[in-house]
Amino acid sequence: MSINLKKGGSFNLSKEEPGLKKIMFGLGWEMKPDSPMDLDASVFLVNGSSKLPSDSYFVFYNNLKSPDGSIQHTGDNRTGFGDDDDEMILCNLDLIDRNVDEILVAVTIHEAETRRHNFGLLQQAYIRLYDVENKREVLRYDLDAQNSYDAGMVFGKLQRQGSEWKFVAVGEGNGMNGLRGFVEKYA
Repeated sequence: MSINLKKGGSFNLSKEEPGLKKIMFGLGWEMKPDSPMDLDASVFLVNGSSKLPSDSYFVFYNNLKSPDGSIQHTGDNRTGFGDDDDEMILCNLDLIDRNVDEILVAVTIHEAETRRHNFGLLQQAYIRLYDVENKREVLRYDLDAQNSYDAGMVFGKLQRQGSEWKFVAVGEGNGMNGLRGFVEKYA
């Protein structure tokens, strides 16, 4: 049975799901009628100072794999149509570089300022963590519409605490700064 998290809620994967190694972050959203948008999922693998060890630890549509091989972005979905995950990111917990303390999963709206798009034009946005080996959803965080003026948002993050991994439902926007704002913050 899947766990539903609320904003700020956390789930200790290592304690509650021992043996979990290969996961998928599924990100999904539905657009309000007549509001086509291109959303992009990105992953920032950051150290204890909340900085990328190098630029190659920023995984997105132009860099689909982390240098340690732990993260694989499955590619850009430009329409968001359909009932399933719109973008997916695969993660092998055993391969994550020891210098990485957090994995931030962000979603941004492509050309948001030019097109005057924001997360208020979305419905039913979520992030879910899926156990790839056992083919089951472990947890889900459904975002609410509170970030209606944001063009970028960290949906969730994995945090390393010693030898354990914890997932945190973040739901934190970055205004109209979009992808550029995240890159400036974590690079």
